[in-house]
Amino acid sequence: MLVEEPALIELRRWLAAVDRLTRAVNSKAGLREVLDLVADTARDLLGYDFCAVLLPDPTGGHLMITGWSGLSDEYVASVNADRPVRLALGGEGQAPSGRAFSSGRIVAIADIAAEPQFGPWGGVARDQGYRAMVSVPLVADGAVLGTLNGYHARVHTFGDDEVERLTLLVSHAAIALTTARLVDRLRDQADLLARSERIHRQLLDVALGGGGLRGIADTLAELIGRPVLIEDNAGRIAAVAGDEARRPGPDLRRSVPVDGGPAHTVDVPAEPAVDGGDPAARFRVWSVLVAGDVAARMWVPAADLTPLDLRAAEHAALVVSLELTRLRTGVEAELRVRGELLTDLLGGAPAESPSIRERARRLGHDLSGPAVAIVGRAEAIDQAFRQVVDQRTLAAVADLAARYRPRPLVGSHRGLLVVLWPSSPTEPAVALSPVPAPAEVSGGPTFVAAADLVRRAMRSVPGVAAATVAVAGPVVGPPAAFRTARGALELALAGGQADVTITLDRLGVAGLLLQLDDTAQLIRFADRTLGAVREHDTARGTHLLSTLRHYLNSGQSRAATATALHLHPNTVTQRLARIQALTGLDLADAAAVVQIRAAVLVLDVAGTRLEADPT
Repeated sequence: MLVEEPALIELRRWLAAVDRLTRAVNSKAGLREVLDLVADTARDLLGYDFCAVLLPDPTGGHLMITGWSGLSDEYVASVNADRPVRLALGGEGQAPSGRAFSSGRIVAIADIAAEPQFGPWGGVARDQGYRAMVSVPLVADGAVLGTLNGYHARVHTFGDDEVERLTLLVSHAAIALTTARLVDRLRDQADLLARSERIHRQLLDVALGGGGLRGIADTLAELIGRPVLIEDNAGRIAAVAGDEARRPGPDLRRSVPVDGGPAHTVDVPAEPAVDGGDPAARFRVWSVLVAGDVAARMWVPAADLTPLDLRAAEHAALVVSLELTRLRTGVEAELRVRGELLTDLLGGAPAESPSIRERARRLGHDLSGPAVAIVGRAEAIDQAFRQVVDQRTLAAVADLAARYRPRPLVGSHRGLLVVLWPSSPTEPAVALSPVPAPAEVSGGPTFVAAADLVRRAMRSVPGVAAATVAVAGPVVGPPAAFRTARGALELALAGGQADVTITLDRLGVAGLLLQLDDTAQLIRFADRTLGAVREHDTARGTHLLSTLRHYLNSGQSRAATATALHLHPNTVTQRLARIQALTGLDLADAAAVVQIRAAVLVLDVAGTRLEADPT
């Protein structure tokens, strides 16, 4: 008789638990039943004595225990009625669950008796019988939905392995919660008409059965007897069904602004009809929202749509939202895991270590060879949406990277998009599916082509005004390559180069200096000329070095320098005179200007190296 390995037994337990959650969402179970199952599952898999799911109340002012396992009804009623977790306090005054919800980070307490903020709940905690707790935010589509809390009866330290397993479970729980909420919403609307209910169930079954957007489009096209087109927020076709000749063309779709308003009818002039028919085409357009943003649009010919057809399309739009939420949650979890690996590498973790290599292998990355570092920054058209633009550019570049083997590692680090792209001195990267690529892919240096592809992917995101990337390598050490590429990017942007691909040779002497690892040596070299100026600025809070830099960049024009710095020309003259006195150099002398320019350049390079140093 074969005896299974403990790891295999544990894997089977986890797979069975995830299957139970999926079945519960697919069944007629209500939200409370799903939440209780989430708590039961966490308690069973991770060995907690008690578990609870906390969600915001309708006012958004408190967290309430909404699902639980092992906790007494008296404890739940007491907490919800007398001591609900307030969300408005903020800071250290919040309960652990409130801190986890507000910050989006895990909060673990080994001994609640040693936690001053836990005072208001100490009595009920003793009555219930727990001493340690962990609160993990339930996150989906970038929003915190609630928290999953685990409790131990004894003092307990939550180790990294336990937290990692809990985080994995929470990802599935968040999907289940989001799905359960959307399912409830859809089912409430399905009560309007019996046939609308059947339509709703049919579409929902397609989504939950793995039919995806294509299955939803096919089902809706069959229900309403006309073609359906679903496009993403970038205008790319995500799914189509029905007669191609009756679908909206790309020019028409581009001409209609994306908006998050209600479904609307679009009248679009078509080619003149030769048979005397109506020369105008009409389409009904539904905006599909995910977390308040337009994530997709659904197009259907508008002529002769019945109320039931409209109801079916409305259901389809909601199911598309459900499917996109599921997909986005999975993508976010994947990006987070890959980003953590990238952060570890840039923080100095050795790529050759067994644990790093194994993590990379499971994600499809090969860290055994040299790689180039590509660092990019996207500028948003509207700064109010900067965070959204950054998230979308990261997703766009990750989608690009998924088409290559070995797969480039993509993530964000210190506010920049970073790609570690595997490279060979002789062989270009091989695309798994057709990707528009510049001529360099076949004839020029692979790393330049890769950087161009990354920049173009960033530039394709709606809302991006400019995308600038810099590339360094190939080298074996990711931290050094990142420092060099980031330095190149910062120097290029400071010099007015934007919306381009920056290579070290494009920066001339600065590109050569960026490849030097000894920052202290660079500063010593520059200080032979400008040390007294830097000391003066530090000691007296002046801006002589900044004035000198603008003066040199403006072609040694005092008037232009004054304009750029919003100063009176006499003030610029006085500062330049002070610089000459401190350095002993005449700014009217060409040789002296060359010496000073070199020193300023070296300081700029040294500064970018210091800022980019991940340590």
